[in-house]
Amino acid sequence: MPNIKSAIKRVEVNKRRTVENRGLKSEVQSVVKKYNALLANGKVEEAEQNYSHVVSVIDGAVSKGVLKKETADRKKSRLALALNKAKAN
Repeated sequence: MPNIKSAIKRVEVNKRRTVENRGLKSEVQSVVKKYNALLANGKVEEAEQNYSHVVSVIDGAVSKGVLKKETADRKKSRLALALNKAKAN
């Protein structure tokens, strides 16, 4: 445990940010999981309406620094690809 006041504060801030980041990452995973479940159940129209919400949650995680831009782009691309494939069927 640090003895210096600023180091003590850093530890506390890091703990708080870790919790916030974990929550955001969990939210992204939950939203993507629900989206994939809609596609798997054949609810393409609902998934299409839900796509913009999923993308906004992912973009929010990028703006907070939880996800990297490239990771978010890859996730969004795969989600769009899955949606287009489901529409074609």
